[in-house]
Amino acid sequence: MSDIQPQQQHHIKLAEESLQKQSTTLNLGPTHPATHGVFQNILEIDGEIVLETTPTIGYIHRAFEKIAERRPYYQITTLTDRLNYCSSPINNMGWHLTVEKLLGIKTPKRVDYLRVLIMELARIADHLVCNSVIAVDTGALTTFTYVFQWREHIYEIFEEVCGSRLTTNIGRVGGFERNFSEAAFTKIRNFIEGFPKVMKEFEALLNRNRIFMERCIGAGPISAERALNYGFTGPNLRAAGVDYDVRVAEPYCSYEDFEFKIPIGTTGDVYDRFMVRNGEIWESFSIVKQALEKVEQIEREFPEQKDVFYAPEADHFHLPAKEEVYTKMEALIYHFKIIMGEINAPAGEVYQAVEGGNGELGFYLISDGGRTPYRLHFRRPCFIYYQAYPEIVKNGLLSDAVVALSSLNVIAGELDA
Repeated sequence: MSDIQPQQQHHIKLAEESLQKQSTTLNLGPTHPATHGVFQNILEIDGEIVLETTPTIGYIHRAFEKIAERRPYYQITTLTDRLNYCSSPINNMGWHLTVEKLLGIKTPKRVDYLRVLIMELARIADHLVCNSVIAVDTGALTTFTYVFQWREHIYEIFEEVCGSRLTTNIGRVGGFERNFSEAAFTKIRNFIEGFPKVMKEFEALLNRNRIFMERCIGAGPISAERALNYGFTGPNLRAAGVDYDVRVAEPYCSYEDFEFKIPIGTTGDVYDRFMVRNGEIWESFSIVKQALEKVEQIEREFPEQKDVFYAPEADHFHLPAKEEVYTKMEALIYHFKIIMGEINAPAGEVYQAVEGGNGELGFYLISDGGRTPYRLHFRRPCFIYYQAYPEIVKNGLLSDAVVALSSLNVIAGELDA
């Protein structure tokens, strides 16, 4: 051994350690069917037991916060679409509310109720994706293909309202870009009529399914204390037993006018997260019905309100109607100024949060009085709770690591700033 060079001795030592090693390194991602996004988890496993996990993010490299700081306020809406793209309208509304807080704009009740209606439809679509994917990762494909048909019905409503489906760019600062058509209201009513039967069948297939329960109960748990320490919000925090909801804690868009419950769990495991989201789907469905009834009530009592879809104070940020642009000089001037981003915002510092599909989605905005934000930060709930993933899956089975990731509903678009 003494005749062997030090470098060779080092290689021999490494080889001996490798032979004695009982664990295996496994790359889960960055492009893997079970990751549901472009990110990587480096797992150290002993057989099927997960010993250590190292999450790796940053594969998208979009830098959307810095891009937003070089764009006029109304152009930033399209960037928010790319956060949690499973419920883009909530991101859009959160940004509009942030700018409205900076500008001191108060939207009419009809606009608030229409926004709530759209946001809750988006929440239903988001939760349908998450819970049906949990089913897929436990071996039940049927439920996924079944409820996705109704996710498409929601997207058809979005398409009727704004012309887009996934990345919606829906609404504008001060309200909506146009009034809702009668076709949009018809599609909303059809959804309200047909969805409950489908949701009940979805729950009947999974909620008390013995195989599904055994795969989910006890997998990927986290306590309320640990969840709070990590900064959890949304369904993942409520599944651990904490009833925090931005819609109740800091109401926006007149959420104080609605009646709904906050579903909570106890153990914070996969099954609790699944059941909490199911409960929230029903509560969101109830809010959608309430919002439609409130809009109809306003239109009955105040017929002149039927054409109200944005706040008059938002004129400097709301594109004039095309027929006015073609016939009125003032409308043409404002159209040009808005499109070219020549409207200054007042100096100030604001924070606005909304209850996103995955938790508290916050917008921290600093304006120096210019045409673009001076500083902008998006509080992305996925980025915060994904940090707990190694702790959640430690000492669990590899198959549990997959279903735990699904139940957290980590959306890659919220990981990269």
